[in-house]
Amino acid sequence: MDIDVRGPRFGAAVTTVVLAAVLVTGNPWLLAWQTLAFALGAAGGVGRPPYGVLFRRVVRPRLGPPTAFEAPEPPRFAQAVGLVFAGLGLVGYALGPEWLGLAATGAALAAAFLNAVFGYCLGCEMFLLVRRLTVRAG
Repeated sequence: MDIDVRGPRFGAAVTTVVLAAVLVTGNPWLLAWQTLAFALGAAGGVGRPPYGVLFRRVVRPRLGPPTAFEAPEPPRFAQAVGLVFAGLGLVGYALGPEWLGLAATGAALAAAFLNAVFGYCLGCEMFLLVRRLTVRAG
């Protein structure tokens, strides 16, 4: 079943704010929260993280009906990619080196920002590229 494209973009917007706050404050607990959100999205789809629930229950009822849909697999893969980067960032902030925390969090922030502002899901594009490469190889 396809999903409303506005949901992942909303999640990306909230994620952008959270990750920017992590970079400004260096707060590993805030990054742990975002890592959990990515884990829920990777495991259960984009409707499972708190931002997906917020979109579904509070934001979407106030919007008009969706006009664009997408397959759920690419955004779910993007959540898994975000999980990897947030996890690396968490390791960097908690155990060191600090540059790892900054770099990994910055990379996740850049990807979330691209999706939130321009509708360009870097993780989704990675999913499609991996799919094309595995189809050709198989």
